[in-house]
Amino acid sequence: MKPTSASGDINRRLAFFKGLQTLTARIHATNNIDEIIFELSTDICSLFAAERITLYVVDEGGQAIVSKVKTGLNAVKTIRLPISERSIAGYVALHKTLVNIHDAYDTEELAKISAGLEFRREVDLRSGFHTRQVLTAPIVGGADERLLGVIQLLNTRDGADFSVIDEEGMMGLTQTLGLAFMQRLQTERPLRNKYDDLVRSGALNPEQLEEAVKHARDRDASVETVLLDEYHVSLEQIGASMSRFYAVPYEPFQKDRIRPVALLRNIKKDYVLQSQWIPLEETHEGIIVLTVEPEQVRGARVAENVFPGTPLSFRVTTRKEFEQTVEQLFGHGYDDASVSDLLSGMGEDEREQPLDDELSAAADNELVKLVNRIIVDAYKQNASDIHIEPRPGKEKTLVRFRKDGSLTPYIEVPAAYRNSLITRIKIMCDLDISERRKPQDGKIRFRKYGPLDIELRVATLPTAGGVEDVVMRLLANGEPLPLPKLGLSPRNLERLAATIAKPYGIFFVCGPTGSGKTTTLHSILKELNTKETKIWTAEDPVEITQRGLRQVQVNRKAGLDFPTVMRAFLRADPDVIMVGEMRDQETVSIGIEASLTGHLVLSTLHTNSAPESIVRLLDMGMDPFNFSDALLGVLAQRLAKRLCQHCKRAYHPDEDEIESLLAAYCEELHETTAFLADPEAARSAILEQWRQSFADEKGQFTLFHAVGCPECTEGYRGRMGLHELMLGTDAVKHLIQTRAPVAQLLARALEDGMRTLRQDGIEKVLQGITDMKQIRKVCIR
Repeated sequence: MKPTSASGDINRRLAFFKGLQTLTARIHATNNIDEIIFELSTDICSLFAAERITLYVVDEGGQAIVSKVKTGLNAVKTIRLPISERSIAGYVALHKTLVNIHDAYDTEELAKISAGLEFRREVDLRSGFHTRQVLTAPIVGGADERLLGVIQLLNTRDGADFSVIDEEGMMGLTQTLGLAFMQRLQTERPLRNKYDDLVRSGALNPEQLEEAVKHARDRDASVETVLLDEYHVSLEQIGASMSRFYAVPYEPFQKDRIRPVALLRNIKKDYVLQSQWIPLEETHEGIIVLTVEPEQVRGARVAENVFPGTPLSFRVTTRKEFEQTVEQLFGHGYDDASVSDLLSGMGEDEREQPLDDELSAAADNELVKLVNRIIVDAYKQNASDIHIEPRPGKEKTLVRFRKDGSLTPYIEVPAAYRNSLITRIKIMCDLDISERRKPQDGKIRFRKYGPLDIELRVATLPTAGGVEDVVMRLLANGEPLPLPKLGLSPRNLERLAATIAKPYGIFFVCGPTGSGKTTTLHSILKELNTKETKIWTAEDPVEITQRGLRQVQVNRKAGLDFPTVMRAFLRADPDVIMVGEMRDQETVSIGIEASLTGHLVLSTLHTNSAPESIVRLLDMGMDPFNFSDALLGVLAQRLAKRLCQHCKRAYHPDEDEIESLLAAYCEELHETTAFLADPEAARSAILEQWRQSFADEKGQFTLFHAVGCPECTEGYRGRMGLHELMLGTDAVKHLIQTRAPVAQLLARALEDGMRTLRQDGIEKVLQGITDMKQIRKVCIR
């Protein structure tokens, strides 16, 4: 029998309140208010068939409600609303009454509830969500019906209004929440100080906290320092405790934070350190203010005077992280009153400048100082590249540094100075300032403009929106690295030294752009550079200079390309020829010809591995017999990040992890004779060799985790080389003559003693220099 609508309503009511009863039991079983908020919000939303839910709690001041969760709206983590009629939730909190709204955008409907009632549309505009139905109820508790919070449901899933059943259920739910909130408040004693929650959370016991306070007093140190050093409490635990005490969100240190130039325009570093507050960014909540003492900053009202008429939203952080943030935003500790001061004089006028105005602006003293400061800072931070990335319209120009292979934000420059900044850099490297439609290349000799004797290679590229990007590479200066400091394993170093000592032949260094090929070649040349040796180099550009070398800069516009230069070298009585890159058949042919006529030839290739380099050269049309006769060897290399020596954490890997390393190491050995004969015996021999070379007297290995500290970037600092050295042995030369495939060349080279890039990396993991995460990033076959 088909149920009537009345029986259908009864069934729905029974099912609804049965679900509410289950939810009520779960609420009473939770341990604290946060658990109610974060773990049960989705279930509440499902029970009422609502699209979204917001749950507010009253802040400690009693003047506002703060949201703890916004399901499905990740862009908004917290919303703070005054208890007033300026919002629906604020109205419900003020009058402690339930409100059921058909359409939040209907001003007439809102006016019927209260003349001053408003709907905050900015969250919808920001998220793309469209609020329609709103069911909001107060959470009260105690005999005096004290306001504890507000619960708000948004939009029914079927588009209908929230029903009478929903209203009844909401009242039952808020009654349960009120009881639960009151129970938690009664069982949780008030926090006495900002570290007291460490005891409540179990990070410390009361006696330890008292001891820490006493030790801090005796040592004339901060309690935070003692907790970190002596009791090994983490910054996150301290920050969470401070957040609970001040009822303000905790903001940890963020390594990629961009300097908010406009906010810091009139604020000095010394003042920030003294007053212990700093503006971070401007969001929908207002200006985010970071501080270690929110109540003190609020009471002094200095921040409100600095930013009059703008709402402030406070974040609390630890003293250590506050100081890290200050150093980050004010220039990492060198004389950078600097970048902020230089940018502070630059207005926000967004008008595009005509060329004459650009020239005038590029010559402006402040802009000149700014460009110089960017270059000096990049050098001091050991950056390899500076990326200047203008954005169209009124967006600011982003400047980023590449450090240890990764890009990190540095500053943002006002949009009005977009063109004049690029013009200034073009002037420094003698490029055509009127040409914006084509890429241009140049070089800056910075000693003409600033305090450093360095050179920068500059590339400009026109990008979408009618703007130009600039990338400047800081070229290595001074003496090249000695060969032993390249990070070669002892075996590779010995084999390489023996190879380059030969009077003639051709030797290649291969790898992708930025893998250190030129650095390796100049280290080899440093070994060969004696008074009895004549060395010619052809480079584009000349990045590293050495006394005693005769170096030629390739200039294709003038007809001076690599083949032309090499033919000239052969008439100039060389002993050693270094060619920056062999990218075409003609250059390689001349190189092989030179090596067969009694010269040592060194060059680079853009290939992935040593065996692949051989096949690539043969595919370019090289005669396999001449090529095999000339070949001395191929060194493939990559750069991987080093673990920071200050903070890396040691651990002993279990058997499964060692087995995983061994499997990765042996993956490329399967075609070698030893593995084809007895794989288990070959694996056991490698493992025994590892134990002799890398394990302690008990046979136990020690590996390291990346941790992270102020000295490094996410646990890594600096880079090291991974190497794959394939020598031109008789067996390899025979395979070249028969045009053997890469797999056969690889197997033969491994039998001759070569270690692949991955194998060399795994050995450096076992030495504690890096970790497998970095090896996997750069050693992909």
